[in-house]
Amino acid sequence: MKVLVICSGGLDSVTLAYKVAREQELVGLVTFDYGQRHKKEIDFAAHAAKQLSVPHHVLDMAQIGSHLSGSALTDDVDVPEGHYAEENMKVTVVPNRNAIMLAIGFGIAAAQQADAVAAAVHGGDHFIYPDCRPDFIKSFEDMQKLALDGYANVSLYTPFVNGSKGAIAAEGARLGVPFADTWSCYKGGEKHCGRCGTCVERREAFFEAGVEDPTDYEDPDFWKSVVASAKA
Repeated sequence: MKVLVICSGGLDSVTLAYKVAREQELVGLVTFDYGQRHKKEIDFAAHAAKQLSVPHHVLDMAQIGSHLSGSALTDDVDVPEGHYAEENMKVTVVPNRNAIMLAIGFGIAAAQQADAVAAAVHGGDHFIYPDCRPDFIKSFEDMQKLALDGYANVSLYTPFVNGSKGAIAAEGARLGVPFADTWSCYKGGEKHCGRCGTCVERREAFFEAGVEDPTDYEDPDFWKSVVASAKA
């Protein structure tokens, strides 16, 4: 199966790229610049493509992203700190982001005669992001079958959709993913902040998987109190 991977440069999507490269035929990575403040993640996606020896397509969605306003990822809004399951994390939603990216990905896959588009949505995303939930994934794939009817038959491959980020970290370790060459932090600083929701989730995932975390955090221990509070 020829698969095109939507890759941000983060732990999840880079692990997915390595999984596809091992188990299917990886035909390329697609990364979107939608005006995110952590734009440095694009460089990590480019590095993954180079390591996997596949084409890397960076698509400029910045003008579109400027109209998807109100998100801490694109606007002058403070990135919230704490656990991903907290209500304040919803400010990181970029409206319809995944739906837009996937629609473009399906168009590219159809044009390149690929069999599937892969996305690294996972169970930890379900609380905050509606376009990461299983119902959305199924409905989107059904819609694309209709959109491409008679032209191409492209599937949506989301092997992590019902799993945890810890399971992704474990899978990445099995595949030999160079975790230090991935970027998660929404603040986009010199180092991972260790305090934003995605940093806390990343740190927790490595702990749950029993995998060494090579990430350099500005605050490496913040996650412990946040996770303990979330589980209390």
